[in-house]
Amino acid sequence: MTVDEVRDRIEQLPPKYTQGLDVVQLSRMTKKRALFPCYGMQWGSNVYLYPIEENLEETYVRPPLPNQLIEARMYGGVWQQQGTIWKLCWTEHAIKDFYLNNILIHEIGHINDHRNTSFTTRERYADWFAIEYGYRASRHRR
Repeated sequence: MTVDEVRDRIEQLPPKYTQGLDVVQLSRMTKKRALFPCYGMQWGSNVYLYPIEENLEETYVRPPLPNQLIEARMYGGVWQQQGTIWKLCWTEHAIKDFYLNNILIHEIGHINDHRNTSFTTRERYADWFAIEYGYRASRHRR
């Protein structure tokens, strides 16, 4: 995913949803990120996108939750069980779709949520925003 692709995806949103966005930072892999699956974060008017492993596989010691199975399937990710280990595998096309139409839009959703205050309701709103303005919108352009 490139800076231009991120910029193009943001420009496809209605302008009222991008007015509060100041910075999108494509962060580097860190030791902490390598141990903890975090794709993105919103802080104030900024969005930070974190990379996944270069081999496009993520390893988990617990089985995926139902919502993780559904979300990965929506964007082309494939879960594989290998003994007691679970792997989430992506293709380049699928991970780009996941970041541009889910993670990025989800985090922008947080910037636009001016009424919810609890973690649960803020996540529910950002998930809805990502489906409405990310997943659904991107499927109409295909």
